[in-house]
Amino acid sequence: MPDVAAYAIDSATGSFAPTTIVRREPGATEVYFEIKFAGICHSDIHTARGEWGPATYPLVPGHEIAGIVTQVGGDVTKFAVGYRVGVGCFVNSCGECDSCRAGDEQFCTGEGGTVWTYNSIGRDGLPTAGGYSEGITVDQDYLCRIPDSIPLDVAAPLLCAGITLYDPLTRYGTGPGLKVAIVGMGGLGHMGVQIAAALGAEVSVLSRTLSKKDDGLALGASRYYATSDPETFRSLRGAFDLIVSTVSETQDFTHLIACLRTGGTLVNVGLPELPVQLAINSLGARKAIAGSMIGGIAETQEMLDFCAEHGIAARIETIPASKINEAYDRVVASDVRYRFVIDASTFGA
Repeated sequence: MPDVAAYAIDSATGSFAPTTIVRREPGATEVYFEIKFAGICHSDIHTARGEWGPATYPLVPGHEIAGIVTQVGGDVTKFAVGYRVGVGCFVNSCGECDSCRAGDEQFCTGEGGTVWTYNSIGRDGLPTAGGYSEGITVDQDYLCRIPDSIPLDVAAPLLCAGITLYDPLTRYGTGPGLKVAIVGMGGLGHMGVQIAAALGAEVSVLSRTLSKKDDGLALGASRYYATSDPETFRSLRGAFDLIVSTVSETQDFTHLIACLRTGGTLVNVGLPELPVQLAINSLGARKAIAGSMIGGIAETQEMLDFCAEHGIAARIETIPASKINEAYDRVVASDVRYRFVIDASTFGA
């Protein structure tokens, strides 16, 4: 396999620049596909800037990847040349532990654990490199098929942002009669609003300000509240069956817990740099706090099919690779509606 163009960062304080990386020839059960679009997730930023601990540099991030199959191994049965496919946050696991057998490959406890799409060590012993590149080789068991009705550019963020919200919303029974609050109206939150509404719930958005209210209502929310207004939390005490927080900043969950009904659940999917704060004396009335992280391959495929059925897609701003550094700063400043997606044809420009 020839070298492919990519963009990499060489240190936590560095900037992205063009480079080339080597992708392996597909093995017997592997697929190589040309990347058409790659989303920028806040996790990419945390990792690239060393905010979650040391990273292996040079680093090629990207785990929201959509493209077209161009080569398959001799034993591949699930995909063929020309298929529209996507890769999310991981590209391998042991396949044998309890988590893998249950379809939760993201929680693999076997030897080597989950192999993440980037900043990890692959089964070949080499560092993994992500979607900020022209192509990638992945085992067929870790690919998903993107339905024809979803354009590849708006499909790419579904491979992380979409499944990150789909998993807790379906796991905790979102449906008609349930009152759900989505905290944060960003790359994750705008997907949560759409999915929760499609599942039939009454959806509210809790955001710092009302600046995105019109968007939230258009995407399916019934109500929109500003958390910067002290009256908001007083008026919403005991209001929700399920609250999903997507905020990637460190926050105190005390006020959100108070907004749960008896037996309600607060699920955190945001991954801040520092730990969240909990007030244990607020955990009465059978209220629960849970964490959630993406989903397995089968569930990710289920999510893609659900989004296709209900016309759900990410709202994106497409950029060339030369704008990655600028995009990172804009994400941190909450200056994007709602996901940056890199046009992979510009990696080699």
